[in-house]
Amino acid sequence: MSEYGTPTGNTGDPLIPEAVAENLESGARQRSVGLGFILAFSLAYMSAWMAYLTPPFVAMAVKVRQIDPTGSAGSLAFVLGIGGLFAIVAYPIFGKLSDRTSSRFGMRRPWIAGGWLVGTVGLLLCGMGQSIHVVLLGWIIAQLGLSALLATLVALLPDHVPMRQRGLVSGFLGMGIPVGAIGGTFIAQSVSGTIPLMFLLPAVVSFVCIAILFSILEDRRLSPEQARRLPRYGLREFLDSFWVNPRRHPDFGWAWLSRFLVFMGVDTLVTYQAFYLINHLGLDPARVARFVFFGTLVHYGALVLVSVAGGWLSDRLGRRKVFVMSAAALYGIGLIFIALAPSFTVFLIGMAVTGLAEGIYSAVDLALVADVLPHPDNVAKDLGVFQITSSLPQSLAPAVAPAFLAIPLFGGGQPGGNYTALFTIAALLAFLGALAVRPIRGVR
Repeated sequence: MSEYGTPTGNTGDPLIPEAVAENLESGARQRSVGLGFILAFSLAYMSAWMAYLTPPFVAMAVKVRQIDPTGSAGSLAFVLGIGGLFAIVAYPIFGKLSDRTSSRFGMRRPWIAGGWLVGTVGLLLCGMGQSIHVVLLGWIIAQLGLSALLATLVALLPDHVPMRQRGLVSGFLGMGIPVGAIGGTFIAQSVSGTIPLMFLLPAVVSFVCIAILFSILEDRRLSPEQARRLPRYGLREFLDSFWVNPRRHPDFGWAWLSRFLVFMGVDTLVTYQAFYLINHLGLDPARVARFVFFGTLVHYGALVLVSVAGGWLSDRLGRRKVFVMSAAALYGIGLIFIALAPSFTVFLIGMAVTGLAEGIYSAVDLALVADVLPHPDNVAKDLGVFQITSSLPQSLAPAVAPAFLAIPLFGGGQPGGNYTALFTIAALLAFLGALAVRPIRGVR
């Protein structure tokens, strides 16, 4: 029995697929990681997100406006939208290639270092470009490189961290996006007079943090003999980069579906927050950036407050599902608060609730999926497939939202659309995301 009460190594157990049982057993055998590794890993992960998020949050809008002041909104959507499509493809491809790497430097180091280098070249091109198409090319290159960096960094979690510590470490990693976003925004505004530095300084910070991680990282290695036993990398293996069979690996499939549904709600809130404040609450458009800042500060403050504690408690109790289900449901409750908010104060309450929920969900859900990865030899690829649940809703949520804003019932006819219906449906998706965790059998 594992420390979670789950049978391990018993491939005849119908409740646990063979690959999951193998992964549980190897995860239980890993030695504990120390505070030095946890901090170095977390800083590298947060700084990678800082390099990734600073352009879409701040720098890209400033750059596009400099080049195309009259059509900046359309040009920004063009650059970020096309670049985002490359990120969806890049995560699983580079994860797959990392799993097959037999370099003397290890499996992950070459892709972490190479991803940073390519990403930085792309960011430099964005900062120096004098046309929208050059900036787009730079952002595509940056997306490919930084996606490779993030896809292989996150694979260090199942590579090195035992199951009994994954909740704690995932809690630190769960702070990567908010810390990266806030830190990148701070750096960008401090050098706002020099646009190339807005793109490059976060990458420099990332270089320093990755160098610290490399100084203590004992990278996983794939021997040449093991590499020769792998299937030849052809079209079938390429297409396999984007797929994990949910019938053969139902636990992974349910975890994927849960995160996709929850993040549809998350990205609906992020995308339409400003329009909601103007059209639903009637706030001054000239001051909406300030109101969005307050809402974001409350949300991320609550997230950071509980992320590590939630992951640690999940480890102590040896349970994942109850935390993930409760957090997803709590996110839905926060969206209900926002959907029905009569004032900005109630909106802030809803943002605090969603922040608490997202902090627990992001921390423990990453630990849960690390525990049910289909096979230990494909962890980076499988985590790349899982990352699609975070990137796909960024494109899909804005595409389907206009249909919900046009609903004539329960708040229809509002200026700018029916935000009550939009956020109520987003809440429903979060509740469904909570229910999708229930069929998972490989962890408690």
